[in-house]
Amino acid sequence: MEIYSVKQITEADYGCEETGRKEPMALVKIASESEEKCLEISERELDEKGISEGKKVCFNKDGDLLKYIRVVAAVIRDGDKIFATARGYGEYKGWWEFPGGKIEKGETPQEALVREIREELTAEIKVGDLIKTEEYDYPKFHLSMDCFWSELSSGQLVLKEAEAAKWLTKEDLNSVKWLPADLDLVGKIKAEWK
Repeated sequence: MEIYSVKQITEADYGCEETGRKEPMALVKIASESEEKCLEISERELDEKGISEGKKVCFNKDGDLLKYIRVVAAVIRDGDKIFATARGYGEYKGWWEFPGGKIEKGETPQEALVREIREELTAEIKVGDLIKTEEYDYPKFHLSMDCFWSELSSGQLVLKEAEAAKWLTKEDLNSVKWLPADLDLVGKIKAEWK
């Protein structure tokens, strides 16, 4: 998948009445390491998908432009259980996921994961092996999620953003409603969990 940076957004016209279009359009200049493109996209679509100058974008399999978000997730294991949290906000409020978050500029995925768990759960973790990188197209963005085995190294897991949390056994993994991007990961965890 090719990742592009949004270099420039300009208004394509000053009003849909003058052009016969149904809605105002924007010209979007994007560039990757190998190519540069100009696209015409409705201003409404840019706003709905959160696409703005400086953001990363990609195309889904249908050719739609999506905002590209790179995140990390910790599969925190303690003996025969793993830790999961229920989102406390947004469109998927109440759906279950593995804790983590966005990678900030200059961070490695492992550094981002340690920081995110400290911020979200007030605990320190030891990051282990990469389980997989999950690629998933949500309706408004593409998620690239590096998922790591992890273990608690100090502190208590205290929820600061999630609305609930559970320690799940292998048999309990299907007892919660997982976010779509986490579903495939759950299957891989079940297959690898000894």
